[in-house]
Amino acid sequence: MELNRGLLNEAAASGLISEQQAERLWQFFRERGHDTPSFRATHILYYFGGLIAIGAMSLFMTLGWERFGGWGLLLITLAYAAAGIGLTEHLLRRRHLAIPAGITATFVVVLTPLAVYGLQQGMGWWAGDRTYRDYHVFIDWRWMMMELATLAAGAVALWRYQLPFLVMPIAVTLWYLSMDLTPFLSGDLDADWELRKLVSLYFGLVVLLLAFWVDIRSRRDRDFAFWLYLFGMLAFWCGLSLMRSDSELNKFFYLCINLALIVIGAVLSRRVFVVFGGLGTAGYLGHLAYDVFKDSMLFPFVLTLLGLGVIYLGIVWQRHETAISQRLRQPLPLPLRELIERRH
Repeated sequence: MELNRGLLNEAAASGLISEQQAERLWQFFRERGHDTPSFRATHILYYFGGLIAIGAMSLFMTLGWERFGGWGLLLITLAYAAAGIGLTEHLLRRRHLAIPAGITATFVVVLTPLAVYGLQQGMGWWAGDRTYRDYHVFIDWRWMMMELATLAAGAVALWRYQLPFLVMPIAVTLWYLSMDLTPFLSGDLDADWELRKLVSLYFGLVVLLLAFWVDIRSRRDRDFAFWLYLFGMLAFWCGLSLMRSDSELNKFFYLCINLALIVIGAVLSRRVFVVFGGLGTAGYLGHLAYDVFKDSMLFPFVLTLLGLGVIYLGIVWQRHETAISQRLRQPLPLPLRELIERRH
């Protein structure tokens, strides 16, 4: 349930708390939520400006920077990184602004691939016609050194500052690594991309398990697992959905996996599971409508009854939610039970 000022005012009007208590509670919740990302104007400006700066040194890098040469790129990157670290320390230690500090620290981590690329160019170790601008566009095993260095830099920054947004470049880099790992292992022989799909599937599953472990271990209000869940699910679900299947039984298993994702998302209060699970379920229902039962008159009626049945199940759940939830959580391990209770 989302707590807002209007809800506290209603509680005061109902006599549950006084107006003074409502005011003090609201001030307390505002101070506690100061470092929690939300759709406040201040936070939107923080992230908008930060993403522009991060994109300038990554996604929107121009070919003109190649004129600086390898050593020039390395020196410019190191200067940017020094400025970013200094700004992060100032925002975090002196101004106590965790969100912008997390953005500037992430900016420093995002500079790592450019620094490694500049070093490789300067030392004459870079082969091929790829440039740094292609790093975010093309799959190539030669990016792996840049990716491993970024993971190391991200781990150090996360250990030093312990700010959740730093997990974002780590999660993105893990996703990139999952795609670049296959041509490294197969020697660019995976023409039909079957191996890439398998690597993406299992790599995503490993990242999801890592995110779950981080979620259980975290006892703070800050969400360190969000980005791992997002990009782990992206790798897992895309690998799963792109696999060939000529068997209706396999397609049904695909539906079951997506339904399981929706259940897991509801239990862990993670929307990313529900979104991807919903997309997969919709895709399977579309397959039934356009391929299996394309000439059936009864299929829309059956599907409507199924939808109404799910709604009724929701009504029953709402009536007995407390008792059912307690009964289902009882056999779970204590860390998992605490995680679910904290999320709900």
